[in-house]
Amino acid sequence: MVGKHSLSSGQGQNGDTKGNGAWPGKKGDLESGNGHGNAPARPDMFRFKDAATAALADHRREELKTQLLTGVDRDQLEKFRKSDEELKGMKNKKVRAFYEAQNARLNDWLEVDAIVMAVADDVLDSMNLDADGDGIRERTGGLRDVGENLTTLLPEEVQEERASGNKKARWAININVIANILLLAAKIVAAFYSSSLSLIASLVDSALDLLCTLIIWTTNRLVQWQLKRLAVRFPVGRRRLEPLGILVFSIIMVISFLQILHESVDKLYEGIKEHNGEASELPTIAIAAMASTVAVKGIIWVGCARIKTTQVQALAQDCKTDVYFNTLTLLFPFIGAKTKVWWLDPLGAGLLSLFIIYDWASTGFANVTRLSGQAAPEHLQKKLLYLAYRFSPVVQGFKSITSYHAGDGVWTEIDVLLDEKTPLSRSHDVAETLQYCAEGLGEVDRAFVTTDYTMDGPTGHAQDAERN
Repeated sequence: MVGKHSLSSGQGQNGDTKGNGAWPGKKGDLESGNGHGNAPARPDMFRFKDAATAALADHRREELKTQLLTGVDRDQLEKFRKSDEELKGMKNKKVRAFYEAQNARLNDWLEVDAIVMAVADDVLDSMNLDADGDGIRERTGGLRDVGENLTTLLPEEVQEERASGNKKARWAININVIANILLLAAKIVAAFYSSSLSLIASLVDSALDLLCTLIIWTTNRLVQWQLKRLAVRFPVGRRRLEPLGILVFSIIMVISFLQILHESVDKLYEGIKEHNGEASELPTIAIAAMASTVAVKGIIWVGCARIKTTQVQALAQDCKTDVYFNTLTLLFPFIGAKTKVWWLDPLGAGLLSLFIIYDWASTGFANVTRLSGQAAPEHLQKKLLYLAYRFSPVVQGFKSITSYHAGDGVWTEIDVLLDEKTPLSRSHDVAETLQYCAEGLGEVDRAFVTTDYTMDGPTGHAQDAERN
């Protein structure tokens, strides 16, 4: 299989023939003596040697391609898949769960195989473009042609799926901003006509929801902002701004609702102490504001739940919380006013505050653990293990595969075992091709591949470097 962007041997950049494809600053064919300075023509023996060297490099490359790109029967894998109708017909929940997990595993394997088939040949075609070392590029490679932007080499269906996910994520964030502005305005008006503490808590929640979406919107723009100065200051990207934004918002949310909890306890204490607590009834405008919040947030929750990005999942969680929160905010004062139970409203506000504090503290802790280097999920570990299996024809084994979070994304370290007599050129080509294929996975932000020739010896990292 030939790389999609490769040119035939003997061509330089832009498709020129050998004499016109020299490195910058060099003109003419140095081998034939047509360059500046009236350089004499090279003897035929050297020209033959250069051609033989280039031919051997091409042969090694094609051999690696053949070993990597053959041997996986996708149709055979598909035979193990269960259709939706078959899954629905399974009465035993454990059996159905087993086959659902098997389908998910097949999806992972087929995604890995598609990425290897699409990427590996273009990566290999980008290696050693000047095989004879004469300063002239005899060929060009797929990865070089696209500026090492790996996404453009992925299968079209994968590109479309990721582009669609990014577009939906932007729409979800923008819709959340607009919805939170409108709901906040409605609750400000409702709170003006009511003294309900539960309604005040809901107003604070809406204000913080708007702050949350603005933080997510800002970090999303910063991550996508392409500036050379930012690229220098953040050489591996700014993806960790997103979980940092969620972490900051979680802290603000917890602190704010601790204050609401404090107000609830004070109101309960004063009412019990003075024995003259009075139930406050919600006006019609407040009821309409609460009902609108439940309806709007419910719709956004259902829409966001299908978009599997961390930011949008945080918004989905926030919308789900708002549905529960505003439903109970509406019920507590309403029931309290109808039954003349004055303490139901402040008690409800306190309980809702505890729920919000617990929910967002859990979210904040989850982001802290990911930023601290938490191990990658088990399904991704197995996905990377299958990627290693795809490279088994060109390696002797794998010493270790370690993957861990660096924010929302995952970094992975793969230690490959090769024969000790493996030439450096082959060792490099195998390792770097594996590295690019790993980074082609949507979950992996960064991959590091090292080579070894024995299972014995050190692990490759100092034990006391980051563990103490």
